[in-house]
Amino acid sequence: MREFAYRLHLVAASRDARVSLRYQPFAAPMLTIRDIRKSFGQTTAVGGLSLDIAAGEVFGLLGPNGAGKSTTIAITTGLLAPDSGSVDILGLGSPADPRVRMHLGLAPQDITLYGELTARENLMFFARLYGIASPRARVDELLAQVELDTRANDRVATFSGGMKRRLNLAAAIVHDPQLVLLDEPTAGVDPQSRNRILELVRTLAAAGKTIVYTTHYMEEAAKLCDRVGIVDHGRMLDVGSVSELIARHGGQSTVTVTRGDADQRVLTSDPVAEIAHQFAAGGVTGVRVERPDLESVFLSLTGRSLRE
Repeated sequence: MREFAYRLHLVAASRDARVSLRYQPFAAPMLTIRDIRKSFGQTTAVGGLSLDIAAGEVFGLLGPNGAGKSTTIAITTGLLAPDSGSVDILGLGSPADPRVRMHLGLAPQDITLYGELTARENLMFFARLYGIASPRARVDELLAQVELDTRANDRVATFSGGMKRRLNLAAAIVHDPQLVLLDEPTAGVDPQSRNRILELVRTLAAAGKTIVYTTHYMEEAAKLCDRVGIVDHGRMLDVGSVSELIARHGGQSTVTVTRGDADQRVLTSDPVAEIAHQFAAGGVTGVRVERPDLESVFLSLTGRSLRE
């Protein structure tokens, strides 16, 4: 119910708030978060988080369970008010303002669709809540994009998990928002649906949309995101491109050298030089290099213990 309230909250804007600014370029940052804090009783969910996301950027928000990602998303959508700090979208003000919220689309982790309605009826419903007077062409376009046009008149309750995920994304962008928040959009889907969702994210990015993408799949963030922010205990630990984060926190490469039946593992910051050194010593029958990646960074910053 909480996740469903996210979407209903976003579309609870007046028809007069519709999109006079939608297609013009924006000089201001798309999203500015300044020192937001939110506690629930004695538990601090977000403890002074700040962030700037540029227009047209694909930004990955990563963190363990309980790190504060969902609370940050809820504050960014205007569903929750921070205890202190501020959120500004496009320089227009807080997402609590319906006119600002019209520039925002959200695909929450939990599916927010009506199972008894068809795919087309779901999209038509959300389009009309956003004040789109004649949404049929837009709905048909999105159904084709998410490859559900042949199932447009089938009830969503009959859909697979991957089909629901794709329709969930279509519902998030039916009003053509400039800022799209995707919260674990590929969680629990089949490989084909996952690939299609990633293609759709790339299409949105190519169209100039700003995307905030939360995921536990490190390879998705590495492939899609211009920058990544890693959050834990309600604080932003570091922000940068994947290559920048790896350089700062990834550690050394591991070169595994095989001689006969024996393997030797060497940690090094210069694997090419180490391989040359090993071959010069002779007797090498195999070499394998493991370079640090985004998962290495994530574990280095947040720790290796399990979170429940």
